[in-house]
Amino acid sequence: MVLIGIDPGLANTGWGVIETRGSVMRARAYGCIHTEADETLNLRLGTICSQISEVIGRYGPTSVAIEDIYFGQNTRSAILTAQARGAALVACAQCGVDVGSYTPMQIKQAVVGTGAADKRQVTYMVRNVLALDHDPKPDHCADALAAAVCHANLSRTFRVSAAHGGAAARALVAARASAAASSEHDRRVGE
Repeated sequence: MVLIGIDPGLANTGWGVIETRGSVMRARAYGCIHTEADETLNLRLGTICSQISEVIGRYGPTSVAIEDIYFGQNTRSAILTAQARGAALVACAQCGVDVGSYTPMQIKQAVVGTGAADKRQVTYMVRNVLALDHDPKPDHCADALAAAVCHANLSRTFRVSAAHGGAAARALVAARASAAASSEHDRRVGE
């Protein structure tokens, strides 16, 4: 199964392609779509949409995993990131690809085992899970590959669960989502 992960951003949108065979995952390709700050917003969003469409066309994924927007202190930045995410989603819709959407906490939980992992830990685990001989750079690529790994892990859990009645996977996913939400709440309270 071929999956694409996307880490949206207006200046830099990371993408990563992985292939799974059973429980083995390997990276096929990754990259970063860069747009210039002096370009108009519509051109920047158009670039993201067209280049994501090209990646989807080139690799023919069964589905795409995209990171949800984290709303921190900087609302303006979050809005621009949300617009970039929208451009990527339009590309997925135009290509007819199913999309899974995951919070940063869910991705960290699925890849590292804790929703409180830092970027260094995520990069380390992505490198090891995908058997890369180097850290994927820039960080946007590592985050995109992490989204794809998260999607692959959760998709496998659902397939196994479906073969056994489905209740176990639903309980596992609910527990992971609850842990991620609790971790996010604890982090926000600590700010």
